[in-house]
Amino acid sequence: MLDEIIIAGFGGQGVLLMGRLIAYAGMLEGKKVAWMPSYGPEMRGGTANCTVIVSSDEVASPVVPNPMTLIAMNKPSLDKFEPEVEKGGTIILNESLISQDVKRNDVKVFKVSANEIANELGNLRVANMVALGTYLAARKSVNKETIFRALEETLGKKSEKLVELNKKAIEKGEKIVTQE
Repeated sequence: MLDEIIIAGFGGQGVLLMGRLIAYAGMLEGKKVAWMPSYGPEMRGGTANCTVIVSSDEVASPVVPNPMTLIAMNKPSLDKFEPEVEKGGTIILNESLISQDVKRNDVKVFKVSANEIANELGNLRVANMVALGTYLAARKSVNKETIFRALEETLGKKSEKLVELNKKAIEKGEKIVTQE
């Protein structure tokens, strides 16, 4: 099992948190993982992305020139990373902020209205968890229950309500794939 992922968007969209949760869940499941963040000096509002590798074998390097999966939370991220996605890979895009179609026809595409779904749940800040839910259902590199555990351990100290809201957002995102 191997999934190499690039998650990208604006700073403040929770891009790095998504990556950390996937990597931590992989660790909890006994898989080999790597997580490497990258962000501009502006942080919130600037660009941010991270690379995550989840594998059943040792990870030699966290550098991923051709990811199997791209989660693009905004248009600049899709423009930058779409050409790099491996043929036969998966692109998950936040159609709330990306109105264009993916130019390639050799990848599987999941469009998720992450911002709208998050607003329906009452908090725009969980748009990242909606996209994460879509990823979990599409790629199955880690189990949703393990992500929930990672979420509880990461955010649980802050607020039970926040953890529950994030879980609901993940489940809403998951339905994008399961209802296709």
